[in-house]
Amino acid sequence: MEVILLQKVANLGNIGDRVKVKSGYGRNYLLPQGKATLATADNVAKFEARRADIERAAQDELSAAQARASALEGFTLVLRAKAGSEGKLFGSIGTADIADGCTEAGHEIERSEVRLASGPIRHVGEHVVHLQFHTDVTVDLPVVIEAED
Repeated sequence: MEVILLQKVANLGNIGDRVKVKSGYGRNYLLPQGKATLATADNVAKFEARRADIERAAQDELSAAQARASALEGFTLVLRAKAGSEGKLFGSIGTADIADGCTEAGHEIERSEVRLASGPIRHVGEHVVHLQFHTDVTVDLPVVIEAED
């Protein structure tokens, strides 16, 4: 299946690229999400007519993501959780907990933007969490987990 990308897609291409993808990936992800359109002659002409608007919207989105990233400079998230005497948490800290903690601290972050490379946090201490606001904008957020009394 050949598609035209309407957004930058990681590990696939940039706006306007014509790429061949497996039909399931195209039908079930790219087309419903609005990230691509079929590469028919009609759609190619429509895309070329709207290309400037689509690229401007993508640039605005990138600028907004960069602004959000710069607002997080120097910010450290501190979360409190119940833990045993050896520092092991009763439960874990996941993406939802981190997103909620950031939102309470005044930084609007969606759960889907939080990336935990090694899974949920299960120990007290300092950890680094990655926030991905855009395909090109990733921020390392220091998170400190403290034990509740």
